[in-house]
Amino acid sequence: MIQFQPAFRIEPLSDHDRAAFRCGVEALGRYLREQASQDARKHAAAPFVLLTPENRIAGYYTLSSAVILADDLPEQDIKKLKWPRYPQLPATLIARLAHDLAFHGQRIGDLLLLDALRRSSHSARTVASLAVIVDVKDEYARRFYSKYGFFSLPDTQNRMHIPMKTVERLFASAQ
Repeated sequence: MIQFQPAFRIEPLSDHDRAAFRCGVEALGRYLREQASQDARKHAAAPFVLLTPENRIAGYYTLSSAVILADDLPEQDIKKLKWPRYPQLPATLIARLAHDLAFHGQRIGDLLLLDALRRSSHSARTVASLAVIVDVKDEYARRFYSKYGFFSLPDTQNRMHIPMKTVERLFASAQ
């Protein structure tokens, strides 16, 4: 089980000070500073921030609804699902996940991902979601998500997913 400093807390983005956030990927930092609040107000994404006791943003992620094309899933997954042949299947997208460089080596990414998966599993009880999906930008991200059970969709190598049943088992074993 991963242990984290208990002083961190995660909450929905509101009027938090985002100006100092630097993650090393300009597009991710700019999104948090300039776009995330607007996306939250318009319900285009649900941003969550990881805060220190001093209310400094140590990291963030966003969740939104998405779809997986049934034809993109491996045939064995379709058979396991016993899902009616709908062309699109509901999913949850972790569109962005980043941590401030000041917290490098503190496993902030792990904490953010686990919280995103927990929230995804919980919301799947009221709004259907077959899987959690991410779009990986590089090999580092691929290895990070793979260690939690994500795997690439056959015809879209930069898109990875983890079945919601696997996410549910991840948290069931932690209780």
